[in-house]
Amino acid sequence: MAEAEQVPERLLRLDEVMRRVGLGKSMIYRLISERRFPPPYKISPFASRWSEREIAGWIADVKDGFEGKKRSI
Repeated sequence: MAEAEQVPERLLRLDEVMRRVGLGKSMIYRLISERRFPPPYKISPFASRWSEREIAGWIADVKDGFEGKKRSI
């Protein structure tokens, strides 16, 4: 895909991240502290945002299993 055709990356607020991954704030921050969830980017002293691509990648990893096992359907 040419650079001009690439969709810009979105940055997600915590409420959107929680909705997409189905986890609460405490669990998300626990997983971040355990290095098992993408950390947010601090965009100001009062605001953090998550990379949409990193969240989508984390969801894909969870679907496939952390050990790389594909789920059989």
